[in-house]
Amino acid sequence: MSPEQVQELISRNMPGAQVRVTGGDGKFEATVVSDEFEGLDSDNVRARLQARMKAEQQVYATVSAEIASGAVHALTIRPFTPAQWQAQGGA
Repeated sequence: MSPEQVQELISRNMPGAQVRVTGGDGKFEATVVSDEFEGLDSDNVRARLQARMKAEQQVYATVSAEIASGAVHALTIRPFTPAQWQAQGGA
């Protein structure tokens, strides 16, 4: 699979999210910015970790068939809320 194909899968299954995927040879990194990732910016460490796990699960679910088939061997997910993305200078 190409990074563009992985990006399309995530984007199609997470409408409204900003998605950027890099990598190749079955190993990809996805930066996903979504309003759905509430809690990632929590001051509570436990809540923030739980929100991150939930965000990663949401993204993994969009490519689960490709992971099961072996087309995607590894996917590193970098989830952000829009506020977090803007604060770190994301475009």
